[in-house]
Amino acid sequence: MQLHVQTAQPYQVYIEKGVLDRVGEIALLSRRVGAKVMLISETNVFPLYGERVKRSLEQAGFSVSVYVFPAGEGSKQIATVCDMYRALAEAGFTRTDFVVTLGGGVAGDMGGFAAATYLRGISFLQIPTSLLAQVDASVGGKTGVDLPFGKNLVGAFHQPFAVLTDPETLQTLPEHYFRDGMGEVVKYGCITDAPLFQALEAGTALDNLEDVLTRCIRCKKELVEQDARDTGRRMILNFGHTFGHALEKLHGFQDLAHGEAVGIGMVMACQVGERLGVTPAGTAERVLAVLRQYGLPTEDRFTWKEVVDATALDKKSDGETLRLILLSAVGESVIYPITREQLQTLME
Repeated sequence: MQLHVQTAQPYQVYIEKGVLDRVGEIALLSRRVGAKVMLISETNVFPLYGERVKRSLEQAGFSVSVYVFPAGEGSKQIATVCDMYRALAEAGFTRTDFVVTLGGGVAGDMGGFAAATYLRGISFLQIPTSLLAQVDASVGGKTGVDLPFGKNLVGAFHQPFAVLTDPETLQTLPEHYFRDGMGEVVKYGCITDAPLFQALEAGTALDNLEDVLTRCIRCKKELVEQDARDTGRRMILNFGHTFGHALEKLHGFQDLAHGEAVGIGMVMACQVGERLGVTPAGTAERVLAVLRQYGLPTEDRFTWKEVVDATALDKKSDGETLRLILLSAVGESVIYPITREQLQTLME
């Protein structure tokens, strides 16, 4: 399966078992033989797939260097990217060379940001190996790092020249990380795909995992094509993220994974929507039940005030006004402006 993403720099998303062995072949479709490649990965993923990807690139005639960073959100910071710049400079990279990111969302976000900013921008190819990265983070060109004040506060829009999604990599994904990715899958069912949500409720969705990947990626690609820089309709992809990012910040980016935080954030958004009369009564309970069905948390220890206060640097803010994504029905979503003060009063 291939999906074409029509942005200013168009690219293909390949969803194919065994596509890791075709990395070099696919890169050759648009990159010159002999170009340098920096393979950026992390300590959990590189031992599983790094040599396989490196071999495919070398067999296609590319010169491959490797940069591996410690796995985890804690590495997603400017200091790590600066170390990537050093590796690129020491290897003599020019604008005709490119980066390949191999791993979950952290690898894609950071490696993509290094590519976006080194020499004011070099090309990169994404190989997402986690469920969360495959259904969401790898498509759309968002790259960046965290700051102590909030998640993804420094970054750039930089589209990859290809995305290679191999469903077989999910077989080695620890169960915790698979559950984490299901938070984003549930999100797609909530915002645009009611039949997917119903299949999740029925417990049948994962009978065809490739279909789930394709449905989520197709939704993401269509929204990215409409709104490449995230200023309009694409914002609905942030359902659950305003509160989710606030919770990640409150946890110090340590003990609450992104998909888990987004799941709790979706429940909170539904609760807000129900109180406002935007979201049908009982929707929060439906979303909560699906999240529990797939082993995801649905509440946290922090108060509404603490969470609302922690949204102060949310990227979808306009001054004191948040642009919350609310459900007008399962499978339908709206962008709803509300001030933090109004939100706090509403939920007291």
